Amino acid sequence: MNANNITVCFISSVSEEVQNYLTENLKNLSNVKIIFPENTSEEYLEKIVPDAEVLIGWRPSKSILNHATNLKVFINPGAGVSHLLDLFIGLNKTRKISLINGHGNSYLVAQHAVALLLTLMNKTVPHHNWMKKGRWRTGDDDASSIPLRFREVGLLGYGAINQKVHRFLSGFDVKFHILRNNWNKQKDDLPTLAKRYKNNQLYEFLKEIDILIIAVPVTSLTSGLIKAKEISLLGPNGLIVNVARGDIINQKDLYNALKNRIISGAAIDVWYDYHPNPDKNGVKRPYKFPFHSLDNIILSPHRGYSPFSDLLRWNEVVENITRMAKGRERLINVVSFEEEY
Repeated sequence: MNANNITVCFISSVSEEVQNYLTENLKNLSNVKIIFPENTSEEYLEKIVPDAEVLIGWRPSKSILNHATNLKVFINPGAGVSHLLDLFIGLNKTRKISLINGHGNSYLVAQHAVALLLTLMNKTVPHHNWMKKGRWRTGDDDASSIPLRFREVGLLGYGAINQKVHRFLSGFDVKFHILRNNWNKQKDDLPTLAKRYKNNQLYEFLKEIDILIIAVPVTSLTSGLIKAKEISLLGPNGLIVNVARGDIINQKDLYNALKNRIISGAAIDVWYDYHPNPDKNGVKRPYKFPFHSLDNIILSPHRGYSPFSDLLRWNEVVENITRMAKGRERLINVVSFEEEY
């Protein structure tokens, strides 16, 4: 890659703080021009993207990408690219455009995953609600905490999120099991000892654990991966935390497993319908089954990325633009269209 002049154009609006952060961190690259358009209408963007080598945004239209005739790299600054795969696979039949899957929020999502697990195990929510009602010092008969020590923690997926979850939980007296698609990508030492599994060892993996933390991309291989059989392998003390995508777990099977106490509980941040229609009372539910009626689930409205104002999430963008500006061939977090992430 030659270190030529590079024009970077945003196709989505970002805050003034983000603009200032990126401008400050890229100011020493004289061959980089950044465009933060005030008008992000498709008509206006189609006029300005033809000069851009890099586009940054969340949901590009095919028309905008077709107008970006010099485009080399598209950066999705949020995790998850399943909604972009077909579009970019099609474009790459006639052009060479790299798609970048952002991992800038991985620390925050990992923190949220651990918080959900501890909230679930310590029964924080019911005791909080009882105290708000004036019930002082409710005891174990109402909702006793579940000790974390000596548990068998299974990390399904071992990308940027679960690597941090592993590190965050490494101070607890637990054992780790990791199922990863491609162990050849593991270059760093693990934070603790852990038993390793491959994709064809899913059942063996699930039989050995009683806490399942899911942080894998949704692909043709992972969509619907966890069904009734897989859930039951965790046993009656089993717990599930999902910060990946709702479609990884079959919705009906998860509900029935919780309702019938096939497992002990779950904490879920990702759901099944992100555009739910309100009922007659204006209530919106991102699922078909009444998860809200259960007492063994923590409901979280897909907010693991919070706070969105955290500027460090943009460091990956800075790094990739810097590499391009210096003519370096290897970018970080480039999507493999064969692996779908």
